[in-house]
Amino acid sequence: MAIIAPSILSADFANLERDIHNIESNGGDWVHVDVMDGMFVPNITIGMPVVKALRKVTKLPLDVHLMVQQPIRYVEEFVKNGADWLTIHIEADTQENTLAALDKIRAMGCKAAISLKPATPAEAAVPYLT
Repeated sequence: MAIIAPSILSADFANLERDIHNIESNGGDWVHVDVMDGMFVPNITIGMPVVKALRKVTKLPLDVHLMVQQPIRYVEEFVKNGADWLTIHIEADTQENTLAALDKIRAMGCKAAISLKPATPAEAAVPYLT
């Protein structure tokens, strides 16, 4: 089954609620939220206040993609602010901390996912598949 999850990076931030409703009315299944810290990846984007605001205006699942160093630092706040899915990069921390972050995400009732940078071999994901 295909899932359509438009990223809000393409939204008009002055009219974010309107654009979220546009996703809903045009068949979007999820709302994809790219969070970048300017360290793990060069761009800086959205944070917890935006996720909290989005949660108030949509019932669609919020698919929050943390492109940040040491994502375990942010798990609790993003889940509390409304993330339904939390995706973290295996390259963003040690294996031990990444596994702990995935456990914490699940323990808080959120769906956990991992992501790989394009240059990372797919086999690198094996230790995280539980």
